[in-house]
Amino acid sequence: MTRLDRPSEEVECASSDESGVSVMTAREVPLGGPRAMTVRRTLPQRGRTMIGAWCFVDHYGPDDVAETGGMVVAPHPHTGLQTVSWLFTGEIEHRDSAGHHAMVRPGELNLMTAGRGISHSEVSTAATSVLHGAQLWVALPAEARGADPAFRHYAPDPVAGEGWVARVFLGSLLGATSPVETFSPLVGAELLLEPGTSLEVAVDPAHEHGVLVDAGQVEVEGVLGTPSDLVHVPTGCATVRLRAGEEPVRALLLGGEPLGESIVMFWNFIGATHEEVAGYREEWQAQITRDGTVVGDSQDVAEGRFGIVPGDHLAPIPSPALPNARLRPRS
Repeated sequence: MTRLDRPSEEVECASSDESGVSVMTAREVPLGGPRAMTVRRTLPQRGRTMIGAWCFVDHYGPDDVAETGGMVVAPHPHTGLQTVSWLFTGEIEHRDSAGHHAMVRPGELNLMTAGRGISHSEVSTAATSVLHGAQLWVALPAEARGADPAFRHYAPDPVAGEGWVARVFLGSLLGATSPVETFSPLVGAELLLEPGTSLEVAVDPAHEHGVLVDAGQVEVEGVLGTPSDLVHVPTGCATVRLRAGEEPVRALLLGGEPLGESIVMFWNFIGATHEEVAGYREEWQAQITRDGTVVGDSQDVAEGRFGIVPGDHLAPIPSPALPNARLRPRS
């Protein structure tokens, strides 16, 4: 993996003008169906496609499941990435073609490594009345995209100080370290701030960071973030300073070293080239019929790149068509 050089000088970000801190606003995206569950997406977008290796940020809820139908995402494929599921309220059942079956619950990390290829489903449980959380993706560096599929669950213990509580689910922050493996330097944590609380978080200046605001209003290096905003803090900062407004704040702090390489991203696939991603799509489509069912349960399909999700009876999701142009690399 080729990484960007560390900044020659560590600085404390003194203001928005000096630091380059910026706010990325969300756009609403329906996940599909007649009563589509809507998510608010801040990454990727035209002006920025990654923060470190974080390449996808969806924020959703709080949704009344009786009105929205909850989350019903049938089996679908992934390559070249890790999915990070984090809930604030509700419960989601995860099944994947590598045989993992787990529940996603508030305050607990579920991380799935797609590597060379996997398929999985995500369905909110019958006990869920309100669904609220974030779905995040991490792009794998080139040398890890051929890794075997894997799954990790981790429930971090909270760490606390005056007016704040944190749960560090990836990397190291605020004196806590997650044991969960990543393939590039990353950090991920949930932060809870009481009204008016100021918190100065020591961070690696080689990392860039994003603060996804879930609830309340928070100043990040003097720049105001409101719910569903993703506040971007560039590399070179030795601290990230947060100040809560008049209401309690809940936010996710995400960071990592810039990936230092280009990726091609289409639908749920990440690869190195247009041809590679188009090939993944062709392999997935080859095991899906026109009505969306699996082409038999033959041994070759079960042992193929994406496999079959055991115990799931939903029709797999066909891939959208490729655009009438070559897929452009993102960096």
